[in-house]
Amino acid sequence: MTQVRVLAGTRKGAFVLTSDAKRKKWSVSGPHFGGWEIYHLKGSPVNPDRIYASQNTSWFGQLIQRSDDGGLSWEPVGNDFTYAGGDPGTHPWYDDTPRPWEFKRIWHLEPSLTDPDTVYAGGEDAALYKSVDGGTSWTELTGLRTHPTGQTWPPGAGGLCLHTIILQEPRIYVAISSAGTFRSDDGGETFRPVNRGLVSEGIPDPDAEVGHCVHHVEAHPSRPDTLFMQKHWDVMRSDDGGENWTEVSGNLPTDFGFPIAVHPHEPETLYVVPITSDSLHYPPDGQLRVWRSRAGGNEWEPLTAGLPQRDCYVNIYRDAMQVDTLESAGVYFGTTGGQVYVSADSGDTWDAIVHDLPAVLSVEVQVLP
Repeated sequence: MTQVRVLAGTRKGAFVLTSDAKRKKWSVSGPHFGGWEIYHLKGSPVNPDRIYASQNTSWFGQLIQRSDDGGLSWEPVGNDFTYAGGDPGTHPWYDDTPRPWEFKRIWHLEPSLTDPDTVYAGGEDAALYKSVDGGTSWTELTGLRTHPTGQTWPPGAGGLCLHTIILQEPRIYVAISSAGTFRSDDGGETFRPVNRGLVSEGIPDPDAEVGHCVHHVEAHPSRPDTLFMQKHWDVMRSDDGGENWTEVSGNLPTDFGFPIAVHPHEPETLYVVPITSDSLHYPPDGQLRVWRSRAGGNEWEPLTAGLPQRDCYVNIYRDAMQVDTLESAGVYFGTTGGQVYVSADSGDTWDAIVHDLPAVLSVEVQVLP
């Protein structure tokens, strides 16, 4: 029997939500690691029982947890994320003064598409790590931070975080706030910026190579050269592997937001959740709306059935929206108010799986046979 497993990372623990293919009745397991910030959980595409979790607190630091039984039990496996690039030098701080590179946390985990023991991790400050032993030990892929532009990368409001990893092995895309998007064509040995066409406030040069505050990037497996981006202002699209970007914000009520998702079977169908502005992190007019485009951008429709349309002032973080792969595709997102919503009909109608979790930082979904 097909099972759907939703992995929710929150400010105070991890939760595992399970249902059958109808996605109507859900069981809730958790909190796992109660009281800890769980920035991200992600299951292996090749071993459905293998799940990785990024566990962090300001008191005890960073730890990677691993489950080999679908989240029933967990084992701490690794916390060594030292800088591996020799003398790291400095990068500019918010006021442009030099600041040494630091390690603060792991924002995103991305297991390999082919090997359950290989997993990548995106950190703050702006590092990409790789483990080939199930998360026990980590090696920095230094070709990213040693790029000649690395010494000019400033932090975004949330820090200099590497929050997006797209694996098309050997090609790898990463996105960093607020440095931009970078691409490797050799398995992470070297990287180069792919930000042409992005225009950012404070960067008067329209051809600026780096310095762009990218919030999230997604690609559809069947269209590896087509990327969609939610930027700090602007929804963007590239059809040549990031070489060139064009804006596709179209008729959105605001082009500011954090997550973006692509329909599993329709590579031209996109989902975003606009919020009011960079200083007002809640939906316009207090109406929680997911916006869908079936044209790859520019033309958008609001999806509201089942979502609160008054007095709603939650936010949806960059890793808190995901889709499943069932025939009637499911779309999921979590909010800072502790709700996790599901649409089992590609966004037409919505139901709350849970209402009262801690603030949701990330949502991932697995479809299990």
